[in-house]
Amino acid sequence: MKLGRPVLGASSWMLAFILCMISTCTLTQQASNKPAPVPGPMLNQGIVDYDTPEFTLSLVRSSQTVAALKPKGGDGFDFTPADLLVARSQNGFFHLGDLTLRVRTEGSGDWTNYSTASARTPVSTLPASGNVLAAADLAATLPSDIPLQITRTWAIEEGKLVLRFALTNKSAKPVQIGALGIPMIFNNVLNDRSLEQAHAICSFYDPYIGEDAGYLQVTRLNGHGPALLVVPEGKTPFEAYNPILDHKGRWGAAPVFTDPTPRGITFEGFYEWMVHSQAYAENEWKNAQPWNTPSSLTLAPGESKTYGVKFLVSDSIRHIESTLTKNQRPVAVGVPGYVLPQDIEARLFLKYGKPVASLKVEPPSAIEIHEDSFPHDAWRAYTLEGKTWGRSRLTVTYGDGTVQTIQYFVIKPAAQTVADLGHFLTTRQWFTDSNDPFHRAPSAVTYDREANQIVLQDSRVWIAGLSDEGGAGSWLAAIMKELVEPDKEELGKLQQFVDGVLWGGLQSKDNDGPHPYGVRKSLFYYQPDQMPPNYYNSSFDWKSWTSWNKQASEAVDRSYDYPHVAAAYWVLYRLARNHQGLVTNHPWGWYLNHAYETSMAMTNYAKDLAMFGQMEGSIFVQILTDLKREGMNTQADALENKMRERADRWKKEAYPFGSEMPWDSTGQEEVYAWTKYFGYQDKAEITLDAILGYDPAIPHWGYNGSARRYWDFIFAAKDQRLERQLHHYGSGLNAIPVLAEYREHPDDFYLLRVGYGGTMGALTDIDQEGFDSAAFHSFPDMLKPDPLTGDNGPNIFGHAWNTATYIVNHPEFGWVAFGGNVKVNGAVVTVTPRDSYRSRIYAASLGLWLTLDAGTFEKVELNSTTGVVRVGLAGATDFTAEARLRVEQPARVSGISAYRPASLLKAERDAYVVPLQKEVTWLELNTGH
Repeated sequence: MKLGRPVLGASSWMLAFILCMISTCTLTQQASNKPAPVPGPMLNQGIVDYDTPEFTLSLVRSSQTVAALKPKGGDGFDFTPADLLVARSQNGFFHLGDLTLRVRTEGSGDWTNYSTASARTPVSTLPASGNVLAAADLAATLPSDIPLQITRTWAIEEGKLVLRFALTNKSAKPVQIGALGIPMIFNNVLNDRSLEQAHAICSFYDPYIGEDAGYLQVTRLNGHGPALLVVPEGKTPFEAYNPILDHKGRWGAAPVFTDPTPRGITFEGFYEWMVHSQAYAENEWKNAQPWNTPSSLTLAPGESKTYGVKFLVSDSIRHIESTLTKNQRPVAVGVPGYVLPQDIEARLFLKYGKPVASLKVEPPSAIEIHEDSFPHDAWRAYTLEGKTWGRSRLTVTYGDGTVQTIQYFVIKPAAQTVADLGHFLTTRQWFTDSNDPFHRAPSAVTYDREANQIVLQDSRVWIAGLSDEGGAGSWLAAIMKELVEPDKEELGKLQQFVDGVLWGGLQSKDNDGPHPYGVRKSLFYYQPDQMPPNYYNSSFDWKSWTSWNKQASEAVDRSYDYPHVAAAYWVLYRLARNHQGLVTNHPWGWYLNHAYETSMAMTNYAKDLAMFGQMEGSIFVQILTDLKREGMNTQADALENKMRERADRWKKEAYPFGSEMPWDSTGQEEVYAWTKYFGYQDKAEITLDAILGYDPAIPHWGYNGSARRYWDFIFAAKDQRLERQLHHYGSGLNAIPVLAEYREHPDDFYLLRVGYGGTMGALTDIDQEGFDSAAFHSFPDMLKPDPLTGDNGPNIFGHAWNTATYIVNHPEFGWVAFGGNVKVNGAVVTVTPRDSYRSRIYAASLGLWLTLDAGTFEKVELNSTTGVVRVGLAGATDFTAEARLRVEQPARVSGISAYRPASLLKAERDAYVVPLQKEVTWLELNTGH
C-alpha cells in the first residue's frame, strides 16, 4: 500500500493511518515540539577520532563503540546514525562494536542472554600499539555472572579496518556459546527526515547470508558510491540474520534483544550478523527452516576463540563484487539468477583464489550440477538443473576450508507456473455467489492458504473489497496472467468480471453519478446498520480506521486504485485487437477507450495523490502509445497533456518519487517511465540510481532483485508484521525501469542481473498448485510465504511486463541466456526461449529488442559473424493466425545498422504482420548489407 501526503489534503483515513503508526510504533521522534535529547552517561568521556586509510573513525571513549564511520572521499558522508548519537546514548541502544550472546555452562540446562548494550558502564581500556587503534576489556559493561572474558579490538590490517572480539572461558566448566551476534548499526533511520535529507545521509543494508563467504552491503539511498562492505575476518561465518526490534509489540516477531529506536514506516529496525544461532533455532526459531545449518561453539576452561569483521569500501554499487575479489573474498554469479525453472540450464560462476574442494546440494535431489570446461582461469563454471520444487542450498567448500552457501529456489517451468496461477485464480479463488450483498461476484477474490478458503471479510475492508492493492491483487494477477498466457475459458470468466463487477460496480459507469469512470476504494465495507444481525465476523476489530463505512468505501479519490483497472482494460484491448475469438464481449475500441477514460479519471478525481508516481504506472505510457498507434489523436493529446503536468512537477523535485513518507519504493517505476518519455534524462537517472540503492544483486534467491519493502505485511497480509519482505510487489515493479535501462545499455550486465532477479522473484511466491502469496517473511522465526494473496497483483503485473529472454555475449562468461537455453555451434548461437511469455527477445550484442503483440517465439538464431538473426515463430492456433512483430533497437551499438525483415511484410500499427504456418515459421532479419 502506498499512501498520500496528508498535509496536502489527502483523505482522512490516510491521516488516521499515520496517527495509528505513530501511536503503535511509538514514533515519538516525529513530534515537532519534542524536547532536545539528554546525553547519556556513555558520552561523559567524549569522542576520540582515528584517521585510517579508508575511513575517519570516531569511537565513544567510554564504550569504544562507533560514533561515526566516514569513508574517505565521501564528502563527509557517514554510514552510521551519528546525528542521533545523543538521542541514542542511553542504556539499551545498540552501536557498531556491540556484541550479543546466549550461553550456558555445562550442567546448566538454561540459556542466558548477554548484551554489551544493556547497561553502559565504561569499559576497561587496554594498551594499544602497532596496528591496534583501540582495545578494551568488556567485563564492566556485561553482567558479572558471565562465564566469559571478552576483549574487543579495533585495528588496521593491510590498510583495512578490522573489528575483533576475543572470547575466553574464565570458568572451571565448559561453556557453550549457542548464539553470537554482532549488531550491524548503520543509518537506515529515516525518522524525522525529509526526502532530500534521507537520500543525502541515510543508507540501506542487505545481507548475503553465505557463511564464510557472506557479507553485508551498505548502500546509500541515492544509489551513489561509496558503498560499504562488511566481510568476515578470520572464521566468522555469516550464519543467520537477526532483527533487533524496538519492543515486544504487534508489528514483529518476539525479539531476543531490543533497541528503543522506534520502528515504523520510516525505520524497519537494525539487524545483527549471527555467527552462531543454534540456541535461537531450538527456541524462538524452532518452527522455521533456517537458511544455514545452525551452529554453536563449546569452549573448554581457559580456551579462547576470536571472531571479527572487516570493513571494505567499494567506489560504487556496481563494483561490489570486484571489491570483494580484490580483497580475496569468494564471489558467485548465477545466470539467470538463483530462481531455477525446471526447464532451464542455469549457470553458476565462482571466483576465488583457492580451488573448489566439494559441492553439496540440500536436499540432495533438488539440483543437478556439473562442472563445465571454461577458458577463463579466474572463474569456475557450472551448469545447474533444478529438479525438486522449493528452497535448496548449495554449499561450496574451497581448498582452504572456506565455506560458501548459495540459496536457490527451484520452480516449475515458468510457463507452467504462470498457468497454475491462472487456473488457481479462476477456480479456487473464483467467487460466484450472486446473492453477495456487496456485489463482488463473479470475481477472483483474496484467498487464505492456511484456511484454504476465499476471504469475504476482513476489518481491513479493502482486502475483501476488490480494491486497493490488497483487494485488487487477485483479479489483477488473473488479468495480467492472460497477457502472458491467454486462455479462452479463463478469459470468459474475466470478461464476466469486467462487465458484472468492475464496470458499474467497482468503477462508476460513464452515465452514473457525479464521477464517471471513478474507481471506488472498496466494494466491501463495515456498515452494521445495513446488514443482518451478526453479519460481520466478531473475531475482527471493526473499530479501527481500516474498517471503512459505506460512504468512505465509495470515495474515488485514491489514485492508486486506478492503474489496476486501466491495466485490466488494456490487456483485454490487446487480446481483442491482436487475436481472433479470445475476447468477444466488446470490440477492442471499447476496452482501449475505457483504459483511456480510467487514466483521465485518476488525474481528475485523485489529484492530491496522482501527483506521485503510481505502482503499475507504466500502463499509462502504454495506453498513450496505443492511442497514438490507433489514430485516436484527441484522446492521446489529452492524456499526454495530463501526464506532462505530472512529469513537469517531478522535473522540479530533487527526488521526484516520494509520498508522505521520507522514502518509498513504488513510485519510481512510473516516474522513470514518464521522465524518460518526456526527455527529462537527469530525473530518470536519479530515479534509477535510487532503485539500485535498495534493489541488490546477491547470491540468494530471496534478496537478489528484491526491492526493499517492509510495511505492507501490515496492510495486506495475514501475519501482520513490520518486516523486510522478500519479493513483495516492489520486486516486479522496480525491475521494469531497471531492465528498460539495460536494453539501452547492454554492457551494464549488473542491471540485467538485478532486473531479472526481480522479474523471476515474483514466481517464487507461487506454490505448486498456483496459490500466489503476497511475499515471503524474512525474519528467522518464520522464513515462509504469507498465507494471504494480499497485494500480489502488482508483482504479477511486473512479471508480465518484464518477462523475456535475454541473450548476452559476456566478456568473461561467454554466451549466456536469461530466460532461455543457449547452444553455440561455431558462429551460430541458438536460443530456445523458456520464459513464461516467449514473446520478447533481447539480443544484447546487437541492441536488438524483438517483441510480439501476437504469436510466440519458438527459437532464435544469431550469426555472430554475419549479424543475421533468424526467428522461429510457433505455429498458428485457432486464435492466432498472424504474428505481429515489432523490431526495435533501444541501444546504439557501434557498427550495427537498423534491422528489418529480409522478406516484404505488411506493417500495421508499427508492427510487421507475419502469416503463420501450421509448423514453425522462420523469418530472417538483417541490416540490409
